[in-house]
Amino acid sequence: MEFQQLEMFAALVEEGSVSRAANRVCRTAPAVSIALRKLEEEMGTSLFDRSARTNERLTAAGKVLYSYATRILEMRKAATISVKDLLLDRGETLRLGTHESVSLYVFPSLLSHFHKAHTNVTTELICGPSEFVLTALRAGTIDLAIVADVPDDPVFERQFLMQDELVLITNPRHRLASAKSIRVRDLANEFLLLQGIKSKLRDRIVQALKQNATPFRIAAENVAIEGIKKMVADDLGIGFVPRMCIRNEVARGCLAALTVEDIRDQWSLWIVRRKNQQLPFAAQHFLESCHAIGESLERVMVESTTEQNEIESPTQADQRKRFRFELQKPIHC
Repeated sequence: MEFQQLEMFAALVEEGSVSRAANRVCRTAPAVSIALRKLEEEMGTSLFDRSARTNERLTAAGKVLYSYATRILEMRKAATISVKDLLLDRGETLRLGTHESVSLYVFPSLLSHFHKAHTNVTTELICGPSEFVLTALRAGTIDLAIVADVPDDPVFERQFLMQDELVLITNPRHRLASAKSIRVRDLANEFLLLQGIKSKLRDRIVQALKQNATPFRIAAENVAIEGIKKMVADDLGIGFVPRMCIRNEVARGCLAALTVEDIRDQWSLWIVRRKNQQLPFAAQHFLESCHAIGESLERVMVESTTEQNEIESPTQADQRKRFRFELQKPIHC
């Protein structure tokens, strides 16, 4: 069994025809057919069910081999990149995607913990809504995604990272600001500031309002969390955000945070990867680092937020210089 045979086999599975597979791997159609026949001879069984007239379907044996083939090819790709980076003295690259709010309030803690042990890793980060980030993950543009909205998709597997509380924020002079907890019906006729149209968080809020027969008006939509905070502080409406995003503003009296009893307040973050993907070493180590920080993440985030306005010590400044970070294709969510 050769790498080239596995490449042709995977291309045939994914392209659905010998001619398209041949174009993808820059070989002739007969060469692809020969590679497939040799694989089937080596395996001792058919890999495709050829009873269908159109698209060839994998047999049970074909599905097993395809699962291993994709992992082997991903591993070869990761090994090649790592060796080239080593020879060019580029170090390793960690490619991540997430929401803008997570990049501001969660990533500093995660990356600080990670780079203490991996100082020669450059982190590339893209920000955007879940749909944008997961599209990048599906295409292989990034290695891992950390998002709140994870659809049921057989391409992905996810693992829990942390959970925060969803709160309603208002201007401190708002009629509801003095209450610590309210009901959905208390929001009648309020101007709402909402996230993206395809956001599950938005769906949760709108559904709760409709189920409680509560009329509402949309002041603005497709607004990033940081934008919602600014607009609420300017008394242009109210909005729902994770509590981690507004700790400083609430402490300074710029915003008021309330719980709404009729709306599910869990806001969970997940680490998402492609199934059968052989992660580069940097991404593997990042996952291990996330596991290590685990349950203490929220406490670390609070401490990190408190320290943001403090002056750096020489040691902290030196660590920051050794931490290389690159923002790639920024798209605000």
